[in-house]
Amino acid sequence: MLIAFDSTQQALRAEMLLEYAEIEIDICPTPKEITAGCALSIDFPDEDLKQVKLVIEQEDVEIRGIFKAIAGGYEQVED
Repeated sequence: MLIAFDSTQQALRAEMLLEYAEIEIDICPTPKEITAGCALSIDFPDEDLKQVKLVIEQEDVEIRGIFKAIAGGYEQVED
């Protein structure tokens, strides 16, 4: 799963919050298939989706959306 952002500030804030919540994440470049205002995205395991959404909602992190890799690109699963 991948979270895309509109700003680098929100990406870095989400990185800090998710690491604090002990969720295994990786910072990666935003794939070209995803239109976002920030070149950074956060990759995380599918099984952590519920906890990731909870952190994002509780901390009011602004995201472009949450995407799942599919054959040939990505599809948005949450906005």
